[in-house]
Amino acid sequence: MPDASARILVVDDEPSITEFVGYALRKEGFSVDVVDNGEDALSRAMKNDYDLFVLDIMLPGIDGYELCRRLRTHTSSPVLFLSARDSELDKVVGLEIGGDDYLSKPFGVRELIARVRALLRRSQGEDFAKNSSAITAGGITLNEDAHTATGDAGDIDLTPREFELLAALMKNAGKVVSREDLLRDAWGWEYLTETKTVDTHIKRLRDKISSAGYDSGLVETVRGYGYRFKK
Repeated sequence: MPDASARILVVDDEPSITEFVGYALRKEGFSVDVVDNGEDALSRAMKNDYDLFVLDIMLPGIDGYELCRRLRTHTSSPVLFLSARDSELDKVVGLEIGGDDYLSKPFGVRELIARVRALLRRSQGEDFAKNSSAITAGGITLNEDAHTATGDAGDIDLTPREFELLAALMKNAGKVVSREDLLRDAWGWEYLTETKTVDTHIKRLRDKISSAGYDSGLVETVRGYGYRFKK
C-alpha cells in the first residue's frame, strides 16, 4: 500500500536547496536522505531501496544526466530533475535519458510536493494521493489536489499563495510556526530572508477567512515568533 513514508534521495550540491527540499519533504512525512555529489548518490542507491530520486543536473563529478543513466541500470524508481537550466532542450534531454519530470529553479514548496506526489502516485498507485491530499482543522478542509478550501460555512476564495500559507498552518494546527518556516512552506527557498511579507499575507488570509463566515481568530499571532492555527 503506497503511503507518505516513501523513501527519497535528494542529490544537490547547493546547501540552501538540500536544506529546503529536505525540510519540505520531511514535513510531508517522507524519509529523506541527502547527498551533494553523484558518486555518493550511486553508492546510496546500490545499498538502499529508494522510491524516488530528486537530482540536480549540474553536480560535481558525475552530473545529473549521467547519474540518471546509471540509476536506470539499477532501479525503475522515478527521477525528478531540479535545475536552473530551463531550456526546452535541457528538459527533453532529461526526459529522454530516463527522467520522469523536470522542475526549474526557483520553485515553491507546493509545486515540489505536487510533483513528488504525482510521481509516487504513478509508480506506487492511486491510493497515495487519496491518503495525503486533504487537511482538516478548525472546521475548514483543504484539498491540496483540487486547491479548494471549504467547510460548513462555505468556500474560502484563496490565491495560490494564501492557499499554501493556510496549508502550512493547518498541517501544524495547535503548534506555533515561525515566519521563516512559513516562508519555506508557502514561498520557497528563494524568499527565506523576507519575513515581513508573511505578516501582510496573514492579514489578508484572516480577512478572507472572516468574510467566508469563519472565525478570523483561527490564525493566532504568537508575538516574537510566528503564528498558530487553532485546532
